[in-house]
Amino acid sequence: MMTIASKDLKAADDIDAHVGSRVRLRRMTLNISQEQLGESLGLTFQQVQKYEKGQNRIGAGRLYKIAQILSVPVEFFYEGLPVAGSLNPEDSASVRSAEIQRFLASPDGHALSRAFLKIPDSATRRRIVDLVNTIAQEG
Repeated sequence: MMTIASKDLKAADDIDAHVGSRVRLRRMTLNISQEQLGESLGLTFQQVQKYEKGQNRIGAGRLYKIAQILSVPVEFFYEGLPVAGSLNPEDSASVRSAEIQRFLASPDGHALSRAFLKIPDSATRRRIVDLVNTIAQEG
């Protein structure tokens, strides 16, 4: 009988959370509510919440339907994950990418990125980045 190591189970949970955060990121980018996505899927908004938090695993067929509704390829939900067998999941680049994905999927990250993209002057955007870097270093 084959057993699954607890480390493998943790990795599966991390993947579910990553996929869920990518669903949330895309849904919020399109200004679609959890209720609207749930209705399109025949689910409650609570189920969508559980998917987005990684509490419940999204089945292959349902992920395919979510991809259609959100107008992205299924691969979109896996972007930022290490390729199986090629990278250590603790690799700093993949960890950093996951942090960025979580931030962009958060309400603050989403609001900040939307507002930032509305700033037309690139020099102003650069000064804002410099300001945030300065504040981060002081903290």
